[in-house]
Amino acid sequence: MAACTVSFLLWIVALQWISAQDYSSQWAAHIEGGLELAKRISEKHGFVLLGEIFPDYYHLEHNHVSKRSVNPGLEHHKKLTSEQNVKWAKQQTILSRSKRDYLTYVRDSRSSKRFAIKGGLNDPKWPKMWYLNRGKDMDMNVQGAWEEGITGKGSVVTILDDGLEKDHPDLIKNYDPSASYDMNNRDEDPMPRYDQMDTNRHGTRCAGEVAATANNSLCSVGVAFGASIGGVRMLDGDVTDAVEARSLSLNPQHIHIYSASWGPDDDGKTVDGPGELATRAFLEGISKGRGGKGSIFIWASGNGGREHDNCNCDGYTNAIWTLSISSATQNGHVPWYSEACSSTLATTYSSGSNYESQIITTDLHHECTSNHTGTSASAPLAAGIVALTLEANNKLTWRDMQHIVVLTARPTHLLASDWIINGVGRKVSHSFGYGLMDATTMVRLARKWKTVPAQHICNVTAQVFEKPVPARSTVTIQLLVKECNSVNFLEHVQAKISLTASRRGDIKIDLTSPSGTRSTLLAPRTHDNSHAGFHVWPFMTVHMWGERPFGTWQLTIHNEGKLLATMIDWEMVFYGTILPPEQTHVLPTISISQNLTSEVEPEQNFNSGECRVTTAKCLECAFGYNMYNGECIVDCPVKTFEDNNGVCSDCHYTCFTCNGPNDYQCTKCWGDADLTHALGQTYCYSKNIKHLLDDKTWHIIATVLLIINIFVLLIFCKGGFWTKYKPGLEPGYGDYRLANQIEGDDC
Repeated sequence: MAACTVSFLLWIVALQWISAQDYSSQWAAHIEGGLELAKRISEKHGFVLLGEIFPDYYHLEHNHVSKRSVNPGLEHHKKLTSEQNVKWAKQQTILSRSKRDYLTYVRDSRSSKRFAIKGGLNDPKWPKMWYLNRGKDMDMNVQGAWEEGITGKGSVVTILDDGLEKDHPDLIKNYDPSASYDMNNRDEDPMPRYDQMDTNRHGTRCAGEVAATANNSLCSVGVAFGASIGGVRMLDGDVTDAVEARSLSLNPQHIHIYSASWGPDDDGKTVDGPGELATRAFLEGISKGRGGKGSIFIWASGNGGREHDNCNCDGYTNAIWTLSISSATQNGHVPWYSEACSSTLATTYSSGSNYESQIITTDLHHECTSNHTGTSASAPLAAGIVALTLEANNKLTWRDMQHIVVLTARPTHLLASDWIINGVGRKVSHSFGYGLMDATTMVRLARKWKTVPAQHICNVTAQVFEKPVPARSTVTIQLLVKECNSVNFLEHVQAKISLTASRRGDIKIDLTSPSGTRSTLLAPRTHDNSHAGFHVWPFMTVHMWGERPFGTWQLTIHNEGKLLATMIDWEMVFYGTILPPEQTHVLPTISISQNLTSEVEPEQNFNSGECRVTTAKCLECAFGYNMYNGECIVDCPVKTFEDNNGVCSDCHYTCFTCNGPNDYQCTKCWGDADLTHALGQTYCYSKNIKHLLDDKTWHIIATVLLIINIFVLLIFCKGGFWTKYKPGLEPGYGDYRLANQIEGDDC
């Protein structure tokens, strides 16, 4: 028994070692007093100042600390923070970041075959660039923009990746050193590190999609072949929060578009996002970049489709600041690697099945490839289209660009089972967002675009009070929004959710707007065995874009597992405008002259009608009435019940009538089921199985099994080897201890 206990303890230690954070030799520090003082303080304590992240925030490294260690450098940290001018410091941990092309790094076979000149371009691969030249609404409509003289000239794009082969003959003409840096070697040269497997080809491939030179008899042509292209080498080494922040904030008054085809592991079990420094870099970028118009961040949505991943668990694609791009195959299908989620804004083409063509672009060693793949290939195509749009109108803000994408994306020819029409009549999908990006339409709309009204933010907290979600059940929580701090027309919608779950991957979360648009914030993830749950995780959806926030929002939590989950907290964050983006639009029930503010004006005589507060729909009913789908009625219809807020809410799907949302609160069943009473609860059981439940044989079998189970349990406990839940901890976090030599009655 002692040997077994020691073995188990060693196993626990090994697991802790495997899961421990790796500390790097780098620090981020807030040091007031300017660059020279920061250098002196750094050198005094053995640090090297690598560079400035933001004003008064610096990236440091200590040469006498291991590059990777499970133990933090506490002594060096204490010395650094002892300085009066050091207001904050943090040793950096190593982050896991994956490139989003799905093929293994095997060198392509290269060919010098030249294809016939077609379409006025002599680039040899042009005839095979199906995603740009097949027409009939089957490509991304780039040629129309080119024919109007738009090539991306004046736009600056940088690829945040593993390096850029700046002397590639198809890139050298457009290479921009001011948009480039090597975060790994800490110099101005972004050239990739070469190895036998061509591991660091990713960034060069992405760059060619954006800005490969046109009509030069070489390889391919970029979507924005007149744009300037740069590269930040930051993935070929230890990635930390500071490295990401410096990359995202490189030269923001010169660089217009940052394209990233990487993110947290797409393994179906990771929940991760930008750290505090990277988050600040995004915020600084959208507020100060491009002279205050905002840096534009393009992000690949992720390649975790085979692992049943969900890109709303990726804090980069799930952020309001990024333009999240998914992929479609040559035939318009959802690729096998694609992740579906509600934060995806739009789609470009990429690879698909073995018989479908892939993306053509520049490759290492001054070569060309026809095999660029995954959502890695989709994000740079989007960056090129955005570069064309900025040439047409360089005054566009980062929010203008997202509005233009929503208005112009085409769902035509994209095949998915989840297309819906939202509350303002636009088709949207979890797989494709609003559809395929259309370069020419974006350029034409940009020319006449008027800057959208200022962004307003409205926070509304729901009163949840730790609502249990039993195993194999669904719980719906409602939130009535009557007024919303100048947000009358929605852009991004966030649901900040805290919940515990014995197995996080069993949870599915849906959000339904007052207009009836249902959006899946989280789909079940079969590989996610974590006990951690979610802590104020900001699930984001773009599916309600343009809708009004007023009315009843419904959050539905599905627990598909065998153990209890608990909803702890829920807060809605609405981003939007007080006026519609185009002020020529006429509102359905309120004219522009009625002074649109965040307050919804109540009717003067509350007793004269059923509805007390109204816009296009009723928001609050008079006494004696219940609200149902924006109308006031006396009695709630079947399949609904009257909740504490005077709203007719949906019954559990097994109930015909009910007095609550759960499956044990049925009062009448459908015709194929019978009402069953048990311990003060009422269920509807199918008539096909109810006779089995009534059969005494089943009760006898269940009793025998229970006795056997207790007998085995007592023997197991008596052996003294048992794991017991720690009292006082919140359930769902899986924190267990070894209780050796526990008495049987303690078990």
